[in-house]
Amino acid sequence: MPEATFGFRDVAAEEKPRLVRGVFDSVASRYDLMNDLMSAGVHRLWKDAVAARLNPQPGEVILDVAGGTGDMARRFSKMARAAQLRRGGDDAQVYVIDYNAEMIAAGRAKGGEPEMAWSVGDAQRLPVPDKFADAYVISFGIRNVTDVQAALVEARRVLKPGGRFLCLEFSRPPTELLRKAYDAYSFKVIPAIGEVVTKDRASYQYLVESIRRFPDQKTFAGMMTKAGFTRVTYTNFTGGVAALHQGWAI
Repeated sequence: MPEATFGFRDVAAEEKPRLVRGVFDSVASRYDLMNDLMSAGVHRLWKDAVAARLNPQPGEVILDVAGGTGDMARRFSKMARAAQLRRGGDDAQVYVIDYNAEMIAAGRAKGGEPEMAWSVGDAQRLPVPDKFADAYVISFGIRNVTDVQAALVEARRVLKPGGRFLCLEFSRPPTELLRKAYDAYSFKVIPAIGEVVTKDRASYQYLVESIRRFPDQKTFAGMMTKAGFTRVTYTNFTGGVAALHQGWAI
């Protein structure tokens, strides 16, 4: 029977979506607050850097996959609209797609931008046609899918020729000293914050463990190349605690 990772556990592939859904059902209402607390707000700087690298333009179709509460999509919408005001063009279209209905509901409750549309969907089987989007962005979500390679192939399918793929994800600090410090903080502090803020230590224990099971920067870059992306690069943030991977659909 095919297996998938769920934190440090190996589970049946068909079981993982249910387990991940349970995690995000539990934390959806406090998800954005927890991101601020866990990273001391640094995740906002990472996300701003991703949005700047994407450089959304008028008329573009952008998929924010595993987009959850729409934190990234709001950035993309505002930047595309600012560019439109400067030089004209059509409205951008920013689609927030997330597997978890509770996360989408939490995002809708926060409000959106005119360019944004919301949808529940699976990163491995996106509800859009081939060559649909100018850009595909996934932030802190790809490690939660059942089959990461399948999600990358699907991302390649939905991008137009010349489309951009950007993935922001927790990653592997390159030095042993930083890895030890990051591990100590992650395993001791993050689940404890989760217990206090969301009354759910187990979900944040899973999130920390899932980071450790995710491929390192070079391995993930190789997976992108295997999926058909070209000019694959990555940029470490905060000493490799997170990394932005980028590739092109040519």
